[in-house]
Amino acid sequence: MERGKPGSKLHVLSDAAGLPLVVGLSAANTPDSRELKPMVTRLQSRHDPVSGRYRKIGKPGKLHADKAYDHSELRRWLRGKRIGVRIARKGVESGRRLGRHRWVIERTISWLFGYRRLSPRYERRPYAYLAFLTLAAAITCHKRHLKLTM
Repeated sequence: MERGKPGSKLHVLSDAAGLPLVVGLSAANTPDSRELKPMVTRLQSRHDPVSGRYRKIGKPGKLHADKAYDHSELRRWLRGKRIGVRIARKGVESGRRLGRHRWVIERTISWLFGYRRLSPRYERRPYAYLAFLTLAAAITCHKRHLKLTM
């Protein structure tokens, strides 16, 4: 964590095929692990526009992450939600084994930054930039769906 680092960090949860399920944005000087709980919670609930309530949906089977998410409290929280944990440990495991799964999220981020509006960040307000990220994720899913159905 660098205290004075300006900018923002992109957080993405994707499925095994690389489709973005949840996108998030945080300040560049916040730890990555702090953003994982809200993103998993958003993934597990959906808003029902008719009733106005949030309802629970399915949960992911496994979660692959890099060493930035290695915290015992976070591991306990994920196991309590019955989500398999595949997080590289700091100082114990090398990141080579996670590389087999890491390229999927790197490709997803590449798809999102392929949109000209996102690559250099033009938006000053974070909620506007997050809206464009969400739109890019929806367009990416739509394009992938069209490619698979045609």
